[in-house]
Amino acid sequence: MNKFNYSNMFKNIKIKNIMNFQSFYHWLYILFFIILFLSPAGRSEDTYTDYYKWSNLPGLPPASQRDLQPGVAGAFAGSHNGVLILAGGANFPEDMPWEGGKKLWHDDIFIMRETEEGFSWLNKTFKLNRPLAYGVSISTDEGVVCIGGCDSQHVYQDCFILKWDEENEMIKKNKYPSLPQPLSFMTGAMANNKIFIAGGQSTMEDSSATKAFYMLDISQNGTDEFKWISMHPWPGDPRVFPVSSCQSDGVHNCFYLFSGRNIQPDTPTVPLTDAYKFDIITQSWSRLSDISIDKKETVCLMAGASWACGANHIMVLGGDEGPVYLELEKMAFNLKEALNDNNMEAAGLLRSELNNAYAAHEGFSRSLYAYHTITNTWVEAGKFPSESPVNCTAVHWPSLDSADVIIPSGEIKPGVRTPEIWFGDVDISGSFHWLDYTVMAAFLLLLVIMGIYFSKKMKDTNDFFKAGQRIPWWAAALSIYGTQLSAISFMAIPAKTFASDWRYFHVVFAIVAVAPFIVFCFLPFYRRLNITTAYEYLELRFNLTIRLLGSSLFMLMQLSRIGIVLYLPSIALSIVTGININICILVMGFICIFYAVMGGIEAVIWTDVIQVIILLTGAVSCMFLIPFNVPGGWNGMVDIADAARKFRFWDFRFDLCDATFVALFFGAFAQNIISYGTDQTVIQRYLTTSTEKKAAKSIWISAIICIPSSMIFFGIGSALFVFYTVYPAELNPAIKQTDAIFPYFIVTQLPIGLVGLVIAAVFAAAMSSLDSSMNSVGAAVTTDFYKRLGKDHTERKSLLLARASTLFVGLIGTVLALIMAQLPIKSLWDHFSGLLGLFGGGLGGLFLLGIFTKRTGSLAAFLAFIISAVIQLWVKNSTNVNVWVFALSGLLSCFTVGVLLSFIFPNRKKYTVDFPLSFTQNLGNF
Repeated sequence: MNKFNYSNMFKNIKIKNIMNFQSFYHWLYILFFIILFLSPAGRSEDTYTDYYKWSNLPGLPPASQRDLQPGVAGAFAGSHNGVLILAGGANFPEDMPWEGGKKLWHDDIFIMRETEEGFSWLNKTFKLNRPLAYGVSISTDEGVVCIGGCDSQHVYQDCFILKWDEENEMIKKNKYPSLPQPLSFMTGAMANNKIFIAGGQSTMEDSSATKAFYMLDISQNGTDEFKWISMHPWPGDPRVFPVSSCQSDGVHNCFYLFSGRNIQPDTPTVPLTDAYKFDIITQSWSRLSDISIDKKETVCLMAGASWACGANHIMVLGGDEGPVYLELEKMAFNLKEALNDNNMEAAGLLRSELNNAYAAHEGFSRSLYAYHTITNTWVEAGKFPSESPVNCTAVHWPSLDSADVIIPSGEIKPGVRTPEIWFGDVDISGSFHWLDYTVMAAFLLLLVIMGIYFSKKMKDTNDFFKAGQRIPWWAAALSIYGTQLSAISFMAIPAKTFASDWRYFHVVFAIVAVAPFIVFCFLPFYRRLNITTAYEYLELRFNLTIRLLGSSLFMLMQLSRIGIVLYLPSIALSIVTGININICILVMGFICIFYAVMGGIEAVIWTDVIQVIILLTGAVSCMFLIPFNVPGGWNGMVDIADAARKFRFWDFRFDLCDATFVALFFGAFAQNIISYGTDQTVIQRYLTTSTEKKAAKSIWISAIICIPSSMIFFGIGSALFVFYTVYPAELNPAIKQTDAIFPYFIVTQLPIGLVGLVIAAVFAAAMSSLDSSMNSVGAAVTTDFYKRLGKDHTERKSLLLARASTLFVGLIGTVLALIMAQLPIKSLWDHFSGLLGLFGGGLGGLFLLGIFTKRTGSLAAFLAFIISAVIQLWVKNSTNVNVWVFALSGLLSCFTVGVLLSFIFPNRKKYTVDFPLSFTQNLGNF
């Protein structure tokens, strides 16, 4: 149902305030009323209840030498090389246990594969080394790892891996390190190439639950470190039949442990409803709130099937809730007491009651539960269409979507198995209303028209790359702002705050702190030397090699950046319309290429102005709407977020690996020196105004704008956390990446028309960076390579090449975005920041050496850059520092090494220009 109730807004408005039209605040209220009430109601009514759609696959075939297949419980199951592997298990093939049936353990291995005709079982079976069931199976790239298990008499500690040899159509079995102790009826999951095993029992007689917790790092296979390591257990009860999964908590991959039951000799069983999280990075446990569905009564999920779904969900199917189990256990205990007392009459009655209770068992819970790791909430996400199995392993089929799952066989009642194989898939695509399409089409058409309009002013490369220096300072400021923040702000910052807290706001302070540094130390060089690209300065200060090196590195970074900023809005459009993400990328890329090629930097800047206005309008709209639909309004939202520590801001620990002030502020300071001082996409804006003073003003304003706008974006992330904490059922578990949380909110919660506007804002955010990168790379190709190295170049040829290179760069970036759509990147903001810092730090160091030292020559600078690159690779591969530190380490290492090498290879170049090429030109020999 729709959680937005727009009538709630009236409760906060008084008549006297409505009449006070002199207040901009109240004008803003009225504007939003018009937008909301002119929008047709009801689009958000289409929220999901049953997220998964279930269908049958071919049932499990009969075991060898048997005619019927009742199904198996406790089987090992997984996928490898495109097939489903199901091995072992136990059942009652003849009669039910209360009818005297004997439980049988199996050693058969079944193979299901997908062909053009659909799914089918291979018409032959393979064998385990022994009948085995109730262990743990984990699907890996190398095969299905089978751990522990038991038969009717023994519990085993053996581990082995099952591999499917497609060429020879056979199963290969290899030994793995044995567990430190025998275990069965435990649980397990894998993340970061580490398999975790928790709980279980070690004997079949006088069974008692354990707190066993072991880890195997499969990346160490072939080394002495390839062995099980005993880990510190969770701070709770021992358990068997627990449920677990590995999933991201928004920051790290974690191992989650839920429920189970505590069994000890001569002690009543205790069903467990507790939950725990083990952070794989910090190796620490934390207690979560008990399993409470829809914030109501607590629920036991023992023996349920679980799997990670999407970016941050864990799904649990069914499970034994406990009350019926305890009732049956009590009846069995009474029967045992009667037999011990030799009271055969009472024993006969109790046996009859117990058998009737087993026969009348209605099966296990059919509910599908969804746990969200960030909001720490449980909801019921649908019902299983048949009797729900327990003691089975959910399997992700490798060729299917990551949210899709296969439920193979299992136990549907005590003693009763099912041969059914179920396939579940989930869809999150929505649809655009015609009004949303109209808003989007109008926006895209406007961009095309602007490209055509400004194309008439493109007479030469000065127009194409500098707009004839006729851009107003305020337009340049908005363009700088839009270029730097883009869709990475609009989508990834709310997603980052949704998943973590406000500590990343230190990055914004760094932008403001960098502004005077750029205005007084960098800008004068670019303006007074009358250059087109920043890398012309590197040749004037050092030599041609350094110039070409810097320009080439810039172009490589921009190609990757184009891919990221093109991919982000394509996520949004794919979610909204259901159109394939690759088609979204192609359409977005081609439209942006068109107006960037036609209108040059002037079209780019003026479209940036429009895009920034739309971007901020969309952001303010969402920030305005969310609190009105949270209990308690703004105060309620703040209270909930504060209780969850979502407003955590300061962290003064000296830790470069976490999101601390030291890592973020100084890392961002270095990164913004790179962006504002050496990035051609930004520097080009400095060159489009008529004077240096106006260029400086544009830098100041663009930096100042970052503070209020970033507060909006960070606030949206906190507001989204509160909204989905209050209404967890509104959050679809199939969202593949946390970065898609904001567009998902847009399409499912905003009214018709406003959806189109805000999605247009997402597009605007991306295009404001995409077009800049295209034009700036074109400037680098034309100015740094063609004009510098070519012969007989004319302005006409240069303009033609400028447009051709812009076109080519746009096409390459589009292809990279298509590739990037297939990569599992948890946070695109972190990825982009790490990429820029990893490769841009050395480039920024070259500019610092040129501007702030006189002694450093071209050879020292070149060697410093190479050594810095080696240091950066070491930092990336051998440390766990925060990605924002990459820029700082690159900048400092290049600058420091360059200064030291300058005493060995001093600067001997004689300059031919009047303006000092070093900030310290007249300050001595340093």
